[in-house]
Amino acid sequence: MFATAEEAELAFYDALERADMNRLMQVWADDEEIVCVHPGGLRVVGLHAVKDSWQQILSSGGLAIRPSAPVVLHSMMGTVHSLIEQVTVHGTEATEIAFCYATNIYHKGPTGWRLVMHHASAAPAQVNAFEKPDNTGLLH
Repeated sequence: MFATAEEAELAFYDALERADMNRLMQVWADDEEIVCVHPGGLRVVGLHAVKDSWQQILSSGGLAIRPSAPVVLHSMMGTVHSLIEQVTVHGTEATEIAFCYATNIYHKGPTGWRLVMHHASAAPAQVNAFEKPDNTGLLH
């Protein structure tokens, strides 16, 4: 279905913005060995658990997430994307912007490139992907 991991990633974020569960699950591999970690959440493992977690999140509507600053690591059968997500939340009194670090892992199979892992976590408050690069001088 997706000729490249980049196509799958575009479809992933588009589906999140539109709250399109069918499209979102087309991006994920049809496998019980998939993993999703939402910011501040527990690890979710398996196709049905991942789908249920996204249904809960998208029940209030789409998510305004703008991915940026990708670092892409390629191999023959897999690709890892590390990026910064700008998340915009429209509250009743104000609009807030937060940043997350995200890792998306895609595997190539008979049906094309599919997502097998999405892990997002809150980025430090001083991160602004559109004005400053990451600090690469820090040790893990």
